[in-house]
Amino acid sequence: MKRVITYGTFDLLHYGHINLLRRAKALGDYLIVAISTDEFNWNQKNKKCYFTYEQRKALVEAVRYVDLVIPEESWDQKRKDVTEYKIDTFVIGDDWAGKFDFLEEEGVDVVYLSRTPEISSTQIKKDLYDANAEESAESKLSHDEIDTDPLK
Repeated sequence: MKRVITYGTFDLLHYGHINLLRRAKALGDYLIVAISTDEFNWNQKNKKCYFTYEQRKALVEAVRYVDLVIPEESWDQKRKDVTEYKIDTFVIGDDWAGKFDFLEEEGVDVVYLSRTPEISSTQIKKDLYDANAEESAESKLSHDEIDTDPLK
């Protein structure tokens, strides 16, 4: 059995996340997803999530490509995780290209997948903020102006 692992926050779960998980699962038989805990996000990444770790975990566990969800509690745990879970392939977005090549020393294939370019949790937050900004009586964005077609 070929085991794959990926890491992320997975806040505001969207089709870009699903694309990543689908593509990661296609690289093996068993997909483990390490989700950043609330404490790790705040203390190490300076990131506040909309959903709690437990809520994000429940959402990701519901995705059919995912076999196991574990907590990510530190930057350093990746080396331990690939050994403990007998990982064959480490997968992460290409915005991290080169940052995890050291895992190859553990006998793990490291794969950087391209992101779904038109979507991100950060972009969703920005679009919603802009749409609700009180700079004018009308929203800056209407629903019709937001392109949500994942096939484009």
